[in-house]
Amino acid sequence: MTEVLTQLFIGGAWVDAADGATMPVDDPATGEILCHVSDAGPKDARLAEEAAVQAQAEWARTAPRARSEILRRAHEIILERTDELAHLMTSEMGKPLAEARGEVAYAAEFFRWFSEEAVRIDGGHGLLPDGRNRMLLSRRPVGPCLLITPWNFPLAMGTRKIGPAIAAGCTMVLKPAPQTPLSSLALAGILKEAGLPDGVLNVVTTSRAGEVCEPLLRGGRIRKLSFTGSTAVGRLLLAQCADAVVRTSMELGGNAPFIVFDDADLDVAVDGAMVAKMRNMGEACTAANRFFVQRSVADEFARRLAQRMGALVVGPGTRDGVDVGPLIDAAGRAKVQELVTDAVERGARVLVGGRTPEGPGNFYPPTVLAGVDPGSRLMDTEIFGPVAAILTFDDEEEVLRRANDTPWGLVGYVFTQGLDRGLRVSEGLEVGMVGLNTGLVSNPAAPFGGVKQSGLGREGGRVGIDEFLEYQYVAVPVR
Repeated sequence: MTEVLTQLFIGGAWVDAADGATMPVDDPATGEILCHVSDAGPKDARLAEEAAVQAQAEWARTAPRARSEILRRAHEIILERTDELAHLMTSEMGKPLAEARGEVAYAAEFFRWFSEEAVRIDGGHGLLPDGRNRMLLSRRPVGPCLLITPWNFPLAMGTRKIGPAIAAGCTMVLKPAPQTPLSSLALAGILKEAGLPDGVLNVVTTSRAGEVCEPLLRGGRIRKLSFTGSTAVGRLLLAQCADAVVRTSMELGGNAPFIVFDDADLDVAVDGAMVAKMRNMGEACTAANRFFVQRSVADEFARRLAQRMGALVVGPGTRDGVDVGPLIDAAGRAKVQELVTDAVERGARVLVGGRTPEGPGNFYPPTVLAGVDPGSRLMDTEIFGPVAAILTFDDEEEVLRRANDTPWGLVGYVFTQGLDRGLRVSEGLEVGMVGLNTGLVSNPAAPFGGVKQSGLGREGGRVGIDEFLEYQYVAVPVR
């Protein structure tokens, strides 16, 4: 495993937790402890907040080009260190090295994208309708931010939040997921090397999220929260933000429908299903959760998908030829098995997989279930595992109704060779993103986010930086 500093990063310095506490980082492929990192408490959180607050004014005055160049240098360093960052990520998270290398490239691209956006922050000037005042509009950083990232994409979720914050001129406290702190710590080191001033980014690794985050959100000095994680935790954080009216952007859970019509190219649909379902072992908020296949092609689609899923090689992500690594922890694997068992008890047929293997590590086989009862628990639960649950439908109106029958609305997938149908169904889906004949929607140049209980705001794209900027309007009388 790549060596990485395991302390907290506060005010540009690597420091131990104030109470000396540490927490283990496990290898999900073996269950063994990789290392221990500092486990921050409330005092450490206050120190990180203070560092961010103290650095805010000067950082906000920094020239946009200077902020841009820091991000550009960090982008280049990340790419230069692709292999070591990929090995680090695989060690703590489990994904195969090929996927980890892909995430490194994806993560770096957020820094390049927002390095270009940093120099395009603009304002406006105009005459108000009454003719008595000119209007000057300027944009300025919202202020110190708390960024909370998940474990499933430990490098990319960091850069997707840090990139626009740096570009906008905001300082930050980053709290990564306790399962995968090493990628975030490595990222802090890279940004320091790239020239990021002390105090702009502070990283607190902790197993005590409530004790660390709640005082910051209620305290009034953190002015922005950007969170990626479950809807349940998102609701809790929104309540904590209310006291100080903290601005929020949230990328929450998903329950993505994957719709295959009878006129779809089934080869294209199965290829899309493999990406939408198996990216990151299914541990993604964008993962296809509910496969709705038109009745006349359902059996053939299920057969082809089961054949492809069954051919995947399961094993440690560092081993050559492995397609599917372990799930993040034993609890995540147990949840997947419980959902599969419930579906089978309700009549689903297991076409491939479906049973927890013996031996060490949190492995679960790629699984395809056909004839799934709509009342099965996995229909209204984010699976976060390599399980494709197939249901049938008869017509467009029916499938739209069933696809939208969920409190979530992050992404949907539609496969059809009819352009009118594809656009009509895409527009009818209550989601923030649609993959039309593709299983991959994530791109730094596109606005990522959902509707309903899948979140607030957007990350990436031209609008991603808006989440970290405020408008100021100045009225100037016309003399």
